[in-house]
Amino acid sequence: MSHTGAATASEGGLANTGYLAIDRLTLVQQAAPRTPAAWPHQVGVLPPRAQSFQHRTEADQLRAAVDGGGTAVLAQVLTGTGGVGKTQLAADYARTAWDGGEVDVLVWISASSRSAITAGYAQAGVEVLAADPGDPEQAAEAFLAWLEPKAGQKPCRWLVVLDDVADPADIRGWWPPASRHGRALVTTRRREAALTGAGRRRVTLGLFTPQEAVAYVTAVLAAHDRHEPTDQINHLAADLGHLPLALAQAAAYLIDTDLTCASYRGLLANRIRRLADLLPESGALPDDQSATLAATWSLSIERANQIRPVGLARPMLQLAAMLDPNGIPAAVLTSQPALVHLTGHRAPIGTGGIHPPARVSAEDAALALRALHRLSLIDHTPDTPHQAVRVHQLIQRATRDTLTPDQHDRLARTAADTLTTAWPAIERDAALAQALRANTDVLTRTAEDALYRPDPHDVLFRIGKSLGQAGQAAAAAAHSHRLAETTGHRLGPDHPDTLAARSHLAYWQGRAG
Repeated sequence: MSHTGAATASEGGLANTGYLAIDRLTLVQQAAPRTPAAWPHQVGVLPPRAQSFQHRTEADQLRAAVDGGGTAVLAQVLTGTGGVGKTQLAADYARTAWDGGEVDVLVWISASSRSAITAGYAQAGVEVLAADPGDPEQAAEAFLAWLEPKAGQKPCRWLVVLDDVADPADIRGWWPPASRHGRALVTTRRREAALTGAGRRRVTLGLFTPQEAVAYVTAVLAAHDRHEPTDQINHLAADLGHLPLALAQAAAYLIDTDLTCASYRGLLANRIRRLADLLPESGALPDDQSATLAATWSLSIERANQIRPVGLARPMLQLAAMLDPNGIPAAVLTSQPALVHLTGHRAPIGTGGIHPPARVSAEDAALALRALHRLSLIDHTPDTPHQAVRVHQLIQRATRDTLTPDQHDRLARTAADTLTTAWPAIERDAALAQALRANTDVLTRTAEDALYRPDPHDVLFRIGKSLGQAGQAAAAAAHSHRLAETTGHRLGPDHPDTLAARSHLAYWQGRAG
């Protein structure tokens, strides 16, 4: 037999082995040809449905928005603060569409980084198009190009979900194309303009309604043969601000520790206890959750702190954590004491700590609020100046928990300084005065001891005067009575501040008749 014939025979003998003979001494492994997956096909794993999953009114709104009525839309962007249930709502939509036979190809990508997005698209390219797994970038681009509608091609009804986009820059160039056969859904805490517009629409997911919160906690407890009075569940839901993640973790803690709602609420009301100590540890989280409540926000705070003006978001959030969650006037957070606080607590940037931080302006403070807003840590609405900033009560508590006792007390005095500075000598704006009183009430409940050390802060006297100027003489007298009692107990009956409080009490009692 000739050499040629021998070689041919040898190659024929290797035809079914997965090896190709290059010469008589070398064998090269040859991969079997890949086959594109048949439809319907799912890429990625959907998060499991949460125990006692609640159907929310936003689910119907999301379905209507993503479906788009048969028109070509780029994407729906589901935004909201950490813990409101964006991933669960997106997974419910995807699962419903898949189970109902509405999509031929479903792609779920955990999109916490640009590399994760690329890897997710690459996996889709490998599975759906039989692309080369050795070149992830090319496989990802091939899949994205395949999603583009083409004349004469069999239409594919696809759904792409990009879950938990951490930075708008991560998704640049990776948006799914507009197609009347395709649907795209993005979940994120971010609210930048880069994520919306040009055919991309934002859907904001808020907290549970009180009814949804009660139904959820009731169902979770019932699943473990636990039953609590409805009024206590109502109060617990309110204490936790109707935040889905907080309710889930608190319910798990109740079950694990065999506490009643009333007992748990008592622990929660104890401000000496840290929030993290009243929720499950990371290894005991329910519903395959990967992060505790505090950890859910910590990364967002870090990212906000890196947004220009760098280093101001964290100290701004710390200041807002001392005040009214339902609305803080803009004048308070941009007052001179607030600017001094921000300047003193801004980390040195690019200087190695040698030079002091640059002096913070009111414009810088406003931009710090926008940075927190962009990460959904606060709601900043400049067009309502008397309630310009709202922040969830648990974000406030988790933020305060990071402070040492000394930092907490100094911050409380700073917050009091911001209130007295923003308080006009003559109150012509009733709404502003009411907002300042509400913020003072919250500050007093949060850090009353600090407001009496080393002496009673002026804000404690200012609130009584404000009540009286607003025509509420009886309320001013009641406040002055509490102030006189507390000051006398702390400082003694003959202390000048005790005497001043008693003088205020006598005046407003007289005005009240």
